[in-house]
Amino acid sequence: MSRIGKLPIAIPDGVEVKIEGNVLTAKGPKGTETVEFPSEIEVVIAEKEVQVNRKAEDRKSRSLHGLFRTLISNAVVGVKTPFEKKLEIIGVGYRAAMQGTAINLSLGYSHPVVIEPPAGVTITVEANTKVTVSGTNKQMVGDVAALIRSKRPPEPYKGKGVKYEGEYIARKAGKAGKK
Repeated sequence: MSRIGKLPIAIPDGVEVKIEGNVLTAKGPKGTETVEFPSEIEVVIAEKEVQVNRKAEDRKSRSLHGLFRTLISNAVVGVKTPFEKKLEIIGVGYRAAMQGTAINLSLGYSHPVVIEPPAGVTITVEANTKVTVSGTNKQMVGDVAALIRSKRPPEPYKGKGVKYEGEYIARKAGKAGKK
């Protein structure tokens, strides 16, 4: 039995969960999320919790059990408290600014980098060097944060670039120099 898959998902107050066919819909104060699960997985709503079971014991069902329990859990939790990723911009002249809903990044290129977030994801900028990506869908939040980071990943010599908050950058020694 999957250790993650067998855990029940508690439904927080203010969140409504419905199942129609093979689609689970979680509706909460911050938005609505849907998860389409395969026919090998059975989802049951009991009082104030969601239980995810598998219909068979074959390899495919076992591999999907924990995955879809986690995806459903993320949907139920995300509509109550949105997920967020924080990024830091390090480097002289490197900064971020909001341009409507899009983010305008100055990362040392000859042109500004403008990123428009998809629907359901919001980007905020604090103090020109701190960027917060938030939304109800955990995967989309992570994808947008990774896209922003990919525009100028931190380099190992000075640490300049865009990094996640709390991320450790392994530093390298530069040239030794002549004596």
